[in-house]
Amino acid sequence: MIPNTSIHLTECPRDAMQGLKEFVPTDLKVKYLNNLLKVGFEVLDFGSFVSPKAIPQMADTAEVLSRLDMSATDTKLLAIVANLRGAEQALAYDAISYTGFPLSVSETFQQRNTNKSIAQALAEVAEIQDLCLRRNMHLVVYLSMAFGNPYGDAYNPEQVSALCDKLNAMDIKHIALSDTTGVSTADNIGPLFRELAPKYPKVQFAAHLHTRPEDAAAKVRAAYEAGCRRFDAALKGYGGCPMAADTLTGNMDTELMIAELESLGEKPSINRNALDEAGLVAAEVFA
Repeated sequence: MIPNTSIHLTECPRDAMQGLKEFVPTDLKVKYLNNLLKVGFEVLDFGSFVSPKAIPQMADTAEVLSRLDMSATDTKLLAIVANLRGAEQALAYDAISYTGFPLSVSETFQQRNTNKSIAQALAEVAEIQDLCLRRNMHLVVYLSMAFGNPYGDAYNPEQVSALCDKLNAMDIKHIALSDTTGVSTADNIGPLFRELAPKYPKVQFAAHLHTRPEDAAAKVRAAYEAGCRRFDAALKGYGGCPMAADTLTGNMDTELMIAELESLGEKPSINRNALDEAGLVAAEVFA
C-alpha cells in the first residue's frame, strides 16, 4: 500500500533518460524500472508517448510497459504526452494511472517543446482532460518555466496564476510547478507556492525542480516550508533540460531530496535496500 506519510514522491527516470544520446537498451530500461518499482515511490514517471523522431530514447515505451512487473508494487505509473494522439495511446493501457502534459509559461519554450503556442496547448489540454475524466485517469500538467525563462520572454508570478486559473476551471487537480532550466531559487520558490496553494485548494501542487547539487537542499526546504508536500526527483540527479545553460544543472537528486525532507522531520517510507540496488542499475543506465 502507499505509505501513510504526508510526503508524496514521484521518481522520474523518463526525465533522466530522455536526453541521453546513446539509446538505452530496452532490457536495461526494464531492469532499471522494475528495480525502481520496489523502492516505494508513489508515482513512477516511466516513459512517454511522443514522436520517436523528437525523443528517440522513448520509442520503446510500449514494449517497456508490457514488461514491467506491477504484481508486487503500489507505485502508480505516469506517462508524458505532448498531444491528443499521445494521450489516446497512454489511455489505452490500464496500467497507467497518470498522464502528464508539459504546458509552458514561456511562449518560446512551448513552441520548442510541443510546436504549439500556449493558447493551442491549452486547447489540447482541455481535450486531453476530457478524455482522462471519461476514462478515470489523472492528468498532471507540468507548468514549465514556472520560475522564469532564459529566452527573455516576459515573466511574472501573475502569469503562472493565470494559467492555474484556466487549469482549475478544467477541473485539473495535479499541477507541477517546474523549473526547467534551474533558474529557481529559495527566494522565489516559496512565494509562488504560498500564493497558489490557498487560491486553489482542490489542486495538488508539486515541485519539479532542476538544480545544481549544492542548491538542492535549499530548494526542497523552500518548497516544503511553503506547504508543498509533493516532490519530483531522479536518482543521482541524472538528466535535466538540454536548454539549461549550466551543464551541472540536472534533475533534483532523489537521495539529496530525501535527506533534506528527513532533516525537516519527515519520514518518507522508502525501501533503502531497494533504493541502493536501483542506484547500482542506474550506474549501468547512465554509464
